[in-house]
Amino acid sequence: MGVSKIEMIIRMEKLTELKAALSKHGVGGMTVFPVLGCGIEKGTKEYEVDKNFVMELLPKYQVNLLVETEKVKEIVEFVKEELYTGHIGDGKILVYQLDNVIRVRTGEEGVAALH
Repeated sequence: MGVSKIEMIIRMEKLTELKAALSKHGVGGMTVFPVLGCGIEKGTKEYEVDKNFVMELLPKYQVNLLVETEKVKEIVEFVKEELYTGHIGDGKILVYQLDNVIRVRTGEEGVAALH
């Protein structure tokens, strides 16, 4: 059994809903960073008629989770539903396989470090 990192770039207004949904699904912890960025639309807002020619960095949150690899698919599926609005800027979900996780305080490694 391995450990994976799920990294999400999300709309700022979705954080509270996402946090509640993750708690209901038994996710034990998360790290959140305020970030600036844009995707392929270069920061164009959906209501704008013209696309941006120069990137505009929009405020978002980056949310990081460490989870058991076997739970990744389930978590990603409900997170996709939670974050979806159907509009430009819904965000991205990235999944990484980790070699190891070490809890500094106890020295536990791997999945044991998550619990």
